[in-house]
Amino acid sequence: MLALVTSPDSAAGLRLAEFEEPRPAANEALVSVHATSLNRGELRLLAIRPNGFVPGQDVAGIVERAAADGSGPAAGTRIAALIDQAGWAERVAIPTDRLAVLPDGVGFTSAATLPVAGTTALRTLRHGGDLAGQRVLITGASGAVGRFQVQIARGHGGLVTAVAASRHSEDLRGLGAEQVVESIELAEGPFSLITESVGGKSLADAIERVAPGGTIVMFGSSSGELTPVGFRQFVPGHEGARLQTFAYYTSGSAIGADIASLLALVAAGRLESRVALTMPWTEIAQGLEALRQRSISGKAVLTITV
Repeated sequence: MLALVTSPDSAAGLRLAEFEEPRPAANEALVSVHATSLNRGELRLLAIRPNGFVPGQDVAGIVERAAADGSGPAAGTRIAALIDQAGWAERVAIPTDRLAVLPDGVGFTSAATLPVAGTTALRTLRHGGDLAGQRVLITGASGAVGRFQVQIARGHGGLVTAVAASRHSEDLRGLGAEQVVESIELAEGPFSLITESVGGKSLADAIERVAPGGTIVMFGSSSGELTPVGFRQFVPGHEGARLQTFAYYTSGSAIGADIASLLALVAAGRLESRVALTMPWTEIAQGLEALRQRSISGKAVLTITV
């Protein structure tokens, strides 16, 4: 089969090459991949993984062969899944607890935007407990995760303030943000829950705006800057507040169940999965560059011809 493998000598850092067929374990379904979306974390993987590695975490496709142990959907079923690697390929073996069946009306392209970004949004917000009536601050709100966070937090009754460039204000208000500010310094706290993906000064400013007993969930550092953190940033005024780190791969099981709940929201028209850019997987360089330049709001999706 064909796969996109890391290749330091190529312009995009990847090349389309013949790769060994997956060998599914008993609890894994063999899936024919139809679409996959790009994530910022994969940019880093391209820089650190060895030659010949196959990236790819978001998968939408069709079960080609059901799991041997009888778990999961039957052959021919449309699915979406989150895996650790190897999604940029024609076929991939996926543990059945990490996939979900696509509802009628949800296409592969839309479904491919959900696994990493959607589950990250859902699971970071859970650290805030019951959000009904609570004030929630979301940094990096115009990105794929942030847009999902705004919608999900609002859907759970949260009062959302989004931090994003002014050009995104109308869009984010349409998704449910009560307030959109260009800088966290302009956000009027305190906030019970803050999701923070920028780092550096943004994280320092978040600490100044977290409510006593509130939570800041750190799930990225797009600025690349470090943040000095000390006791006196919290006391007085933010007593009992906590910093919580988040990475999807240590966030627990039931990934498939969470993807299913997100797909149900999309099918019901209660969650917008924006596809900002769609391209054949042979043109992945275009999507990677858009990701590096932060020139899109939403997800870049690769379609795979099988």
